[in-house]
Amino acid sequence: MSEKILIIDGHSMLNRAFYGLPDLTNAEGRHTGAVLGFLNILFRVLDEEKPEYLVVAFDLSAPTFRHKMFAEYKGTRHPMPEELREQVPLIKEVLTAMGVTIITKEGYEADDLIGTVAKRGEKEGMDVTILSGDRDLLQLATDKILVRIPKTKGGQTTVLDYHTKDVIEEYQVTPAQIIELKALMGDTADNIPGLPGVGPKTATKILLDYGTIENAHDHVEELKPKKAMESMRDHWDLAVLSKQLATINTDSPVELELSEARLGDLYTPEAYEIFRQLGFKKLLSRFDGQVTEDRKKLEVQIYRDFSEVDELFSRAKKEKQAGVYVLAGFDAQKQESYIHGVAVSFSAEDTAYVPMSGFVSGRYLKVSLMELAEAGLAIWTYGLKEQLRAVPYSRKTKISDVAIAAYLLDPLASDYPFDTLAAQYVKDVLILSAEEVLGTKKEVSWFEVPEETAAMYAGEIAYTALSCGPGLVEKLEAQGMRKLYDEVEMPLVYTLCHMEEAGIRVLPDELETYGENLKEGIARLETSIYEAAGEKFNINSPKQLGVILFEKMQLPGGKKTKTGYSTAADVLEKLAVDVPFVADILEYRQLTKLKSTYADGLAACIAADGRIHTTFKQTITATGRISSTEPNLQNIPTRIELGRQIRKCFVPQDGFVFVDADYSQIELRVLASLSGDEKLIEAYRDAEDIHAITASQVFHVPLSEVTPLMRRNAKAVNFGIVYGISAHGLSEDLNISRKEAQEYIDSYYEAYPGIRGYLESLVETAKKKEYSETYYGRRRPMPELSSGNFMQRQFGERVAKNAPIQGTAADIIKIAMNRVDQRLQEEGLKSRLLLQVHDELLLETAEDELERVREILREEMIGATDLAVSMEIDMHDGKNWYEAK
Repeated sequence: MSEKILIIDGHSMLNRAFYGLPDLTNAEGRHTGAVLGFLNILFRVLDEEKPEYLVVAFDLSAPTFRHKMFAEYKGTRHPMPEELREQVPLIKEVLTAMGVTIITKEGYEADDLIGTVAKRGEKEGMDVTILSGDRDLLQLATDKILVRIPKTKGGQTTVLDYHTKDVIEEYQVTPAQIIELKALMGDTADNIPGLPGVGPKTATKILLDYGTIENAHDHVEELKPKKAMESMRDHWDLAVLSKQLATINTDSPVELELSEARLGDLYTPEAYEIFRQLGFKKLLSRFDGQVTEDRKKLEVQIYRDFSEVDELFSRAKKEKQAGVYVLAGFDAQKQESYIHGVAVSFSAEDTAYVPMSGFVSGRYLKVSLMELAEAGLAIWTYGLKEQLRAVPYSRKTKISDVAIAAYLLDPLASDYPFDTLAAQYVKDVLILSAEEVLGTKKEVSWFEVPEETAAMYAGEIAYTALSCGPGLVEKLEAQGMRKLYDEVEMPLVYTLCHMEEAGIRVLPDELETYGENLKEGIARLETSIYEAAGEKFNINSPKQLGVILFEKMQLPGGKKTKTGYSTAADVLEKLAVDVPFVADILEYRQLTKLKSTYADGLAACIAADGRIHTTFKQTITATGRISSTEPNLQNIPTRIELGRQIRKCFVPQDGFVFVDADYSQIELRVLASLSGDEKLIEAYRDAEDIHAITASQVFHVPLSEVTPLMRRNAKAVNFGIVYGISAHGLSEDLNISRKEAQEYIDSYYEAYPGIRGYLESLVETAKKKEYSETYYGRRRPMPELSSGNFMQRQFGERVAKNAPIQGTAADIIKIAMNRVDQRLQEEGLKSRLLLQVHDELLLETAEDELERVREILREEMIGATDLAVSMEIDMHDGKNWYEAK
């Protein structure tokens, strides 16, 4: 049986992978999507082909012999996107680490190298497979040379296979005649001219009749149609040139002995290391433990004997630092956290796991850990907030959460698994993922997990935290974010834990009544909608609704898509102004969402203590804002009155009231301060109505003549500028022409010239530094600004203008939350912080502490920052959230 060689067209496959996968980046911000896609294709084809030899050919940027022949060769090609360009050396680095043979040659294209190696392999009796997305290579197909071309349709990739017979079947010509075909019809992709006026059908007919362009030229007067005859007679030199350009040189000076390309073990320690650094976790399973010679598995000692455990904690107090991870569980019925076990790591050789059992009670472990922290031991951990309810460490202790540090360094990542962090910092030990250790992606009950598995899981996290921590903090220091980490983000972990633990009381009966009212409203709207439509239909079906609106009712503005007419909110909102039926549809959508998401959804989230305990996330958003989930209490409706009514269901415990404090125009105040625009700063210092002042400036009227409409429009401009709004966006918001909107924006910049200069400088700085920065040093990487995609770059410019402002506002609210929570704790007050909703804080306040809490909020929220424009807050209290807001 013949041996097989696989030859891959490197640039072609990398290009295909780049456009087939999202623009992925690893933890260090390197673009990796094309490399991952390339490897996925490579491994799939290797599994299918099982070759003994492998070669990957790449083009070089230097001109080839074809460029010397025809200067305009490939002159119409767009330049390679920067995100793809930077992955070319990366894929070569990966392939080299895998021991794969790479070939390049100055003056020759990859096609020439592929053709040369393919013909050599065929001559030596090998089966040859060529993998490329370039159909030019079909000219190489023979009975022994297979050309495989991946094709993607409808998101599914299939691979088309071509031997000689397959080429003839599809193109009616032989592989060798593919060259003749190009000579006649040209190739726009490579800028091969061909004969003017000769297309695929005519070219194919000529070849079926005459075989080659030379034979056709010998019979030029007989060619049909007449246009083809004239073109060949008058432009024969172009046909000859095109044939030379299209012909792959199968005798190129490739310096390669085929024996050098024999496949060895691809899964080398070097390849494993680079795969981990690039974050290719799924591909690591291919290594099957073959790289463990250089990386040992972590050994975790299980300590059960009380004297051993006591000695462990005594020894820990004498150490300078340790990795600690508390395996905590939560009893939903009792609303209590408990400790299942604790891992403590001093080094790879000294990592222990202590399960809760016998004399080693949960209370003993909690007290021991708190004593460790208070003794001054520097503790590195991962996911501190989830452990705090089981072990309530003091804010003053030296505990660092490596997940928070990783988030600050790479806020664009979707998550921060401990094994991904280990890939960057742990060199001597093999750290498996949670899924690999536990054997499942799902949440587990620690009571059902074998003790050895729990020990390995907790031990790995403790050791990873210890190994990663110092390096991460060092990077934060180098990037000017150490203070942000120490003074804002780490204290916030404690604040959020206190808020989650407190929860917020909800009256189920009120929620049920609210749901019933919504149900009645939905039924009323259904009747009205069916009557107006003249028939019953599924109102929730965009397809059926589109037919009713744009076919039966003949309403304007119907946009046909593959699945029917678009019935998106922006389409319906334009129609709703004049058509009551459409207004009813929009209201129906609002009420059904309120019922399913809030009335029904929130009822299912009420815990045994009668309160909803949301989870606050601080490592999700790129700008630094906190998010709320399970359920999302930051998204309680405020735009429509019926939506706001749900806040009446949220009430404080008996003897308490709600106090709601909201920053007034925080982002505008930040913009004024950071831009240094004197007019805007002065307006705030004079306590003027900023929207009225802006209206006066933009519309060139005295302040006394500003109308409510002018003020409303100026308010839209004020807030739009913060978010980098375009004339198109503003015209949509205000329902005015784009020209008018542009005039508003231009007038705004004339009135406040410092703002325009500041926003433009933000974009320029972000382009140079490749990140934006808040007042407190928070960085947001800006890969969008160097994107090859125009829309992405435009988006990047808007983000570059907005991120420093929105991020600074997020930092300020975090500082305020920490200060308020700390004051409540230090003064021993019964009142507590419950929720943060963007720029708003909600507190459950004991009635006898009301004035003190109001005073604390005023001092700490206003005093949270030292910007040029001082912060102002609106504060209200009430017996439910609706009244307080």
